[in-house]
Amino acid sequence: MIRLRPLLAALLASAFALSAAPAFAATNPWLDRRPLNIAHQGGEDEYPSNTMYAFEQSLRVGADMLELDIGVTKDNEVIVMHDTTVDRVTNGRGLVSSKTLKQIRKLDGAYWFSAGDDAYRHNRPRRAYTFRGVATGKRRPPKGATAADFRVTTLRQVLRAFPRTPINIEIKGRTKKEEVDEYVRNAEVLARLLKDSKRRDLIVVSFKQQAVDRFHQLAPNIPVAPGVDGSAAFLLGGGSPGPGVVAFQLPITYELDGAKLDVTTEANVAKAHAAGYAWHTWLSDDGETPATWTKLLDWCVDGVMTAQPRAFERVLKRHPPPAACRR
Repeated sequence: MIRLRPLLAALLASAFALSAAPAFAATNPWLDRRPLNIAHQGGEDEYPSNTMYAFEQSLRVGADMLELDIGVTKDNEVIVMHDTTVDRVTNGRGLVSSKTLKQIRKLDGAYWFSAGDDAYRHNRPRRAYTFRGVATGKRRPPKGATAADFRVTTLRQVLRAFPRTPINIEIKGRTKKEEVDEYVRNAEVLARLLKDSKRRDLIVVSFKQQAVDRFHQLAPNIPVAPGVDGSAAFLLGGGSPGPGVVAFQLPITYELDGAKLDVTTEANVAKAHAAGYAWHTWLSDDGETPATWTKLLDWCVDGVMTAQPRAFERVLKRHPPPAACRR
């Protein structure tokens, strides 16, 4: 098990102890001086998305926190998977919600991974898929790893494997705007799993505010980040982003009805900080470059959700945030 840097771990541990009640904003442990290197899907450009191998390796190269996504199987097991289908990353096909955990555990979770940008294209030469077959025993695992590290895992297994590593959990569901039922149902299953947890180093988020609200209703001691509606209420109207919120987790830009909106800006980050909230930026649609990362650090973001935790760590070491970011 790989742990946080000792100083960061000590700071977060002491702060989490103060935040056992849902009144997070007064003593928000996520407002830390060092921006968090948050491995998005475990660093999906560098390692196979949302696998145990990715989580282990991303922490080894410098990540401070893991970001993952959850879905719910036919038999109500919470699995770690970015998509609502297994098609993009595994050798299977079909909806997560249509399969049992036993069926999903037979799949190769790294089948379509080939390191680099756009790492899951299905039209590359067979040799490009460097970990294909490890999960199913057709290829030997890398030193120190096992075949199971390349299968689809459950959230329960991840929590058990990384008891002292902060983890960000995104609730997934069908992506059409009008479809919220699956998001809410998945939020309820996740809440049953986490409601008795003593951990306060977790953040739960979803695009759908209804899912965030339902989760918080059922598991009020677990910190959350708002969905689109809660974020808009705060940023556009100055209202509350919702109960239990400790951080905003938003892209640099967001496209709405064909118009590109600037979301992560220096002014918005400062506004969140003034109200007691942290700011974590994800980059899936805005590209990942040292120039972009440097800009975010200069804007005093509290964490960057990166598909490239190894590369981001190098930038973070040579370009720490300006002194003005210290609170």
